[in-house]
Amino acid sequence: MEILLCFLMVSLLTLVSSIFLKKFKNSKFNLPPSPSSLPIIGNLHHLSGLPHRCFHNLSLRYGPVMLLRLGFVPVVVISSSEAAEAVLRTHDLECCSRPKTVGTGKLSYGFKDISFSPYGAYWREMRKIAVIELLSLKKVQSFRYIREEEVDFVVKKVTESALTQSPVDLSKTFFSLTASIICRVALGQNFHVDGFVIDQERIEELVTDGAVALGTFTFSDFFPGGSGRFLDWLFQRNKKINRAFKELDAFYQHVIDDHLKPEGRKNKDIVSLLLDMIDKEDADSFKPSMDNLKAIVMDVFLAGIDTSSITMIWAMTELVRNPRVLKKAQENIRTTLGAKRERITEDDLGKVEYLNLIIKETFRLHPPLPFIVPRETMSHIKINGYDIPPKTQIQVNVWTIGRDPKRWTDPEDFIPERFANSSVDFRGQHFELLPFGSGRRMCPAMPMGAATVELGLMNLLYFFDWGLPDGMKIGDIDMEEYGTLSIVKKVPLQLVPLRRYGCGVQKV
Repeated sequence: MEILLCFLMVSLLTLVSSIFLKKFKNSKFNLPPSPSSLPIIGNLHHLSGLPHRCFHNLSLRYGPVMLLRLGFVPVVVISSSEAAEAVLRTHDLECCSRPKTVGTGKLSYGFKDISFSPYGAYWREMRKIAVIELLSLKKVQSFRYIREEEVDFVVKKVTESALTQSPVDLSKTFFSLTASIICRVALGQNFHVDGFVIDQERIEELVTDGAVALGTFTFSDFFPGGSGRFLDWLFQRNKKINRAFKELDAFYQHVIDDHLKPEGRKNKDIVSLLLDMIDKEDADSFKPSMDNLKAIVMDVFLAGIDTSSITMIWAMTELVRNPRVLKKAQENIRTTLGAKRERITEDDLGKVEYLNLIIKETFRLHPPLPFIVPRETMSHIKINGYDIPPKTQIQVNVWTIGRDPKRWTDPEDFIPERFANSSVDFRGQHFELLPFGSGRRMCPAMPMGAATVELGLMNLLYFFDWGLPDGMKIGDIDMEEYGTLSIVKKVPLQLVPLRRYGCGVQKV
């Protein structure tokens, strides 16, 4: 019986696919160039391995504005800074909605968050809450003491390893740092005190499972309608997504229940602020629901932990692979801040220009999200002379843009000096460097993430020298990537720290 149903579904999909492809072929639009496609699956057969690399290779042949048909879903891939500017600045309003996928819909409680909700009045209200109430510059600065305390804790832990000259797993160290900061800032939960609702190992599992679920594609994503849902049911494609949602929802509920206790809101973390908004009786203001609260927490929890730790891991990886750059960075930091500092704080951010160049170069080569969160056109637009119809998904490949030989000399090499005397920054105004996106859908947590990355790297480069474990050479460092939405270093980075004391004299 199941075989017969599958046959009928495939036959139906073939018929619909033929109609769909014929409609596109007969279109009067000047559509972007596209690889040859197959019935039903379109260009899905071109995707093998990591999507950003697949799209990159296809763009080398079909150009910076390329049309793919993933099942029945038209997707335009943007691979140049000029085309990205046309999408994110010129046509920002016309293409600032979001495509709906099963994974993002489930984990965002039916698109009730900020990152994945479609453009409209609801999203504008949620964005306003994020920008004004939760992640304003004043609010980010109020959490400064948390970032400083957590970085101090990391320095103490690394010092213990430096005393024995034992390797440190920096992948785990940076994840622990960003997880600790986000859990205190967003959830009011402190790893270092008794009563935390879940341990760090479980936090890492939750973040990993959540990221995988957000990046998991189902048949329904490519074949909307009953046929896609039937195939998802038949092959249990939603199982992983539902499991991740259930575990994350239970965690969020633990945190909320903790805040609902009489002493639960003594700190003004993000959950506390949202609960205060729910309790308000002001009829004129937008009142979030519990699902709104959990959806916003999902945005902060999953994106906030992952992206900052990924950036610091890749930065340290590139530094140890480039001893000249590492030595210059440490000399610059120690000369600028002085040799006898006992503590580095956020008062020191922005003082070390060369470190800022290193961070920019890391964002260029290793954007934590190789694609900006996908957009969807709400009306007809033109990009580089090509027609882009409504309801077309837009993927901006910032990984490819960062390697464009027309924009960058020696694009595969790690050269922070390329940003010296350059106005190019990562804050959304320069389309050759877009780690946080741009326009209306730009990441509102950029100030928090940038502060965490700079403070974390500055401390570890100031207080420690770094070497490879015994028997390991620079050429042995594995650079393989892994991930779905975010791209991490597959093999953890392990380095040996040497503690420095006053005037650059080593004592271990």
